[in-house]
Amino acid sequence: MTTRPRNLGLALAVIAVAQLMVVLDVAIVNVALPSIQRSLHFTSTNLEWVVNAYAIAFGGLLLLGGRAGDLFGRRRMFTAGTLLFTIGSLAGGLATTSTLLIIARVAQGIGGAIVAPTALSLLADTFAEGKARNRALGVYSAVSAGGGALGLLLGGVITNYFSWRWILFVNVPVGVVLALVAPRVLLATKGRSGRLDLPGAFSVTAGTTLLVYSLSRAATHGWSDSLTIASLGVALGLLVIFVAIEARSRQPLMPLRIFSNRNRSGAYALSLAVGATLSGMLFLLTLFLQNVLGFTPLQAGLAFLPTALGVVIGAAITSRLVGRIGPRSPMTIGALLVAIGLFWLSGISVHADYASHVLGPLLTLAVGLGMVFVSTSVVAISGITPTESGLAAALLNVGRQLGGSLGIAILGTVAVTAGYATAFEVASGIALAGFLVALATFRGRRISTTPQADDIAA
Repeated sequence: MTTRPRNLGLALAVIAVAQLMVVLDVAIVNVALPSIQRSLHFTSTNLEWVVNAYAIAFGGLLLLGGRAGDLFGRRRMFTAGTLLFTIGSLAGGLATTSTLLIIARVAQGIGGAIVAPTALSLLADTFAEGKARNRALGVYSAVSAGGGALGLLLGGVITNYFSWRWILFVNVPVGVVLALVAPRVLLATKGRSGRLDLPGAFSVTAGTTLLVYSLSRAATHGWSDSLTIASLGVALGLLVIFVAIEARSRQPLMPLRIFSNRNRSGAYALSLAVGATLSGMLFLLTLFLQNVLGFTPLQAGLAFLPTALGVVIGAAITSRLVGRIGPRSPMTIGALLVAIGLFWLSGISVHADYASHVLGPLLTLAVGLGMVFVSTSVVAISGITPTESGLAAALLNVGRQLGGSLGIAILGTVAVTAGYATAFEVASGIALAGFLVALATFRGRRISTTPQADDIAA
């Protein structure tokens, strides 16, 4: 029997800091893009790759990263992913050309795709199901949901007072410490026997990578762009092939039985919807604050601080209540709060004032985000077999990441054609759809803490 770590607080700190490091890098470079463009002579069309190179590698490899942890040992893969992320951060900070920076961002994305799912599955391994795990998930979820807003704040501070290079350099000492401490405080899990499903791995990695790319391209080139349409079609075709492979494989990368649990499937669907609204909101509101209200990058970053605080409040409340009342209520109430906050934001105009038109909606939807992130994480990893917790965690992260790319693409297009107010109305509709899905799919006040027969069937 595996012994749990003695210092659970330090183990949680390692997992939370690693997750924060990975989530921050999705947003932290956004406010530094003008400085990066001037320094490395990016063209206006290539500048998007500073963001997209990370997002595509991260989103495309999440499923493979989670499954690799199941097969080869989660602590080992967590440490390897952290080191790769750190090396990519150092290379990016030292980059002297635009090409070198993009390559470094890809390395960061690959490392992040290994760290994110293994971090959540290590949390499930380390903390016993119940109060201890729920509180740990509260911390993890606060970091995951609030990391984007915190990234915008830190990006503004670092760019304003130091250099854009320190946005990447700051990861290096953190990553080194994590890689050194992780083997000493995290639970060692043995890999399982079996082989990696290479046809499935290739098709899903290529398919999700192309899907994230096509959605990222749609955000900047529009949905009528021929390359966007072609890459989207190929991506969907590859994903269909992947499902067919998994249905026939004896050792599938993603056993389809994991979706037989309707509560878990509902949590994945809600994660997709909320990921879309969160990323879309951060993207649009950053542009609105700077381009319409005239905020500086630092002021825009500070404007998102209430979002991080609201997420912490929502996550803390949910982590304490979910063990008593189950995840259904916080999941549905949280999604409804997100929808209300986004609809409230749709009232903004060129004459809007931050205190009266932005602060209230931000706090409302942030509390809802914290509630949703905790409850969906609880559902995703509860009752899953130990050999498949990495896959369950990866699917949750895939939903959030693909949702984020989809949200930016759709809401960005709406904002350009119909304005910010309409875009926030659409975002509210997406969140409301997530609320309805959660309401319709989740059954039972409590969740099962033991693997169901369908989950453990060979």
